[in-house]
Amino acid sequence: MELHRVESTNNYAMGMVRAAMAHHGMAVFAREQTKGKGQREKEWISEPGSNIALSMVIEPEIAETARAFLLSMSAALAVLDLVSEYITDGLSIKWPNDLYWNDRKAAGILIENLWQGTEWKFAVVGVGINVNQTEFGPLTGKAVSIKQVTGRSNDTLQMARRLCEKMDKRLALLQSDAGAIISAYNSHLYRLHSVARFRKGNRVFDARVSHVEAGGQLVLHHGVEERFAVGEIEWVI
Repeated sequence: MELHRVESTNNYAMGMVRAAMAHHGMAVFAREQTKGKGQREKEWISEPGSNIALSMVIEPEIAETARAFLLSMSAALAVLDLVSEYITDGLSIKWPNDLYWNDRKAAGILIENLWQGTEWKFAVVGVGINVNQTEFGPLTGKAVSIKQVTGRSNDTLQMARRLCEKMDKRLALLQSDAGAIISAYNSHLYRLHSVARFRKGNRVFDARVSHVEAGGQLVLHHGVEERFAVGEIEWVI
């Protein structure tokens, strides 16, 4: 489904889900988002017509909701699969699921879920990818687009269609071999085996990035080993 302008593709897709008008694999692509959503309730700002703003409806088949982060891993890998067709090096997945080129953000993912009691009914996987935008204002030096790296413009709608195909392939692999998803995600982890800085509340500390577990916990070493859930700490860049 292609929309010219919408507040948020995630909100639109979730509205379709709640109205029982959505199905597994349905995708909503928008040329412009007026109130795009990012992680930690931040706004996702994107230049109209220049980038990918896409939300995919998923009916999860993961039996253990405690391992729901596997869907996030799969989505991050699907985005990596797509972008790596254009940028051949310097890409990594910054926990929990941002795509980075070197130390600059190229794409972000926001997953919102619909539950009925303890049953996980639907997930809406929202993806924003910087494709043709070349000016980022206050985010200059922090954000990056495919065009900035390669010097070439691309058709965002065609890319979005291929992203859906990549997502289907990663979800199929998740069902057949979840271990392969976990291994691939960790092999592309941002700052893997390197020391990075983190913040938890008022505490700022340096630690070596070890890996991410199936449940989404980031494992760090700094004299002792610590595990942190998504949202418990943040990167200091």
